Amino acid sequence: MQMTDATIPTLHAWAGGDAAFRKLIDAFYDRVERDDLLAPFFPGGVSEAHRSHVTTWWIEVFGGEPGYTREHGGYEAMLAHHRDLGITPEQRFRFASLMSLAADDAGLPDDPEFRAAFVGYVEWGTRLALHNSRPGADDVVAHAPVPRWGWGVAPPYQP
Repeated sequence: MQMTDATIPTLHAWAGGDAAFRKLIDAFYDRVERDDLLAPFFPGGVSEAHRSHVTTWWIEVFGGEPGYTREHGGYEAMLAHHRDLGITPEQRFRFASLMSLAADDAGLPDDPEFRAAFVGYVEWGTRLALHNSRPGADDVVAHAPVPRWGWGVAPPYQP
């Protein structure tokens, strides 16, 4: 079957919509709270407000409603949350690894096409956060739209 752009679902829809992303973010932060390398970023645990805001970001990035832009300030607000955190390469890698495991925990689709797009965003986003979190970094992109992640070169497999 030949698919047109109009027939290709967003990554958000393919994953199961808003509820799937909330399940992902909860599974991820449940792992973070037990992780010796990442838990120190969240003394006392990850708040409901934080989980909700991050879920809203991921929904927007993967093709859902632009709630993070509308309600929380978009890219600039996300950048501000990461400035001067001093994320290390080891913490970046752990974040990416736990996010991949959380996708399994949450039951996100495990087809290669979806997971390639998912991991592509995780790698891109964590490397950008690593760069932007350097104390005193003055070479960050200060203004940009929230990214809208897509399938890349491998749209969803349809027999």
